[in-house]
Amino acid sequence: MKHHVAVLGATGAVGQRFIQLLENHPDFEVHELVASSRSAGKPYSEAAKWKLATPMPEGIRQKVVKSTEEPLESRILFSGLDSDVAGQAEEAYRAKGHIVISNSKNHRMDEDVPLVVPEINPEHLALVELQKKKYGGAIVTNPNCSTIGLVLGLAPIMELGVEHMIVSTMQAISGAGYPGIPSFDILDNVVPHIGGEEPKIEEEPNKIFGKFDGKGISPNPTRISAMVHRVPSLDGHLEAVSVKFKKTVTREDIVSRMKGFEGEPQKLNCPSAPKPAVQYFEAVDRPQTRLDRELGKGMTVSVGNLRPCSVFDWKFNLLVHNTVRGAAGGTILIAELMLRKGMI
Repeated sequence: MKHHVAVLGATGAVGQRFIQLLENHPDFEVHELVASSRSAGKPYSEAAKWKLATPMPEGIRQKVVKSTEEPLESRILFSGLDSDVAGQAEEAYRAKGHIVISNSKNHRMDEDVPLVVPEINPEHLALVELQKKKYGGAIVTNPNCSTIGLVLGLAPIMELGVEHMIVSTMQAISGAGYPGIPSFDILDNVVPHIGGEEPKIEEEPNKIFGKFDGKGISPNPTRISAMVHRVPSLDGHLEAVSVKFKKTVTREDIVSRMKGFEGEPQKLNCPSAPKPAVQYFEAVDRPQTRLDRELGKGMTVSVGNLRPCSVFDWKFNLLVHNTVRGAAGGTILIAELMLRKGMI
């Protein structure tokens, strides 16, 4: 029997991706749709301007959209709410006993909220039980879309002693949501600023790689400097990473760990878990946004062009599909893992 779920922010870009990825999902069935007061009371086909390449699922079209004030029957809520409303709304749902698995930024750095990439820090999900005792329900968060790509690219080599790094991102326009960036601003252009993005990339990885002691998370001490750019690609964030290690690390050390990396979702055969989680390319011109963003149905992070760095030790490029692995798909994978761990 499938678990009924609700999608919060269902008419937005991330909400639409949730609905697309949950169609015919073996574990979950979309039972309720939630959006702003402008959309509440309308059939979803009228409320949403569908922007994905696949058709709107037939079973969704006539579902009436609810407002955030209405009670929900589903216990599991996937949140793609805008940050303007997500903070209070997600807390309210938690207080009513719901499990909110959120792509929104508001609660990512809360001390008692796990910031989860399932292949890296599933042990942080123990914070869910602590939240349940305090609030009745719980909030679990998915990291920033660029952070997810970065930490999955780093996860295989963190044990080698990463001391500090510089990352420069080239981020697709879908990361700005819909309607996003005016064409006059992005066509034939690269914008070297995305509001609030650099602090997320510099702070979130150290929570994800932090140590959980049963009560809280001690952040990892790696220093990160981030620079971000908006580029005229539809989907896919490309990142250039330079890494300094605490000791001498060989190319073979890095490559062997990249190629052999897997996490708990792969071992438990979660439906959305890609195999491999990290695709390593020997080619110097890979990964490329258009060629590689759909690997693993958009859930695989690609790494390539590994070479020595003249300032630090090693540098490489990585690619993440920002609205699949970096948003809705990564959030669904968290729920799949929680289900298999008996947390739902």
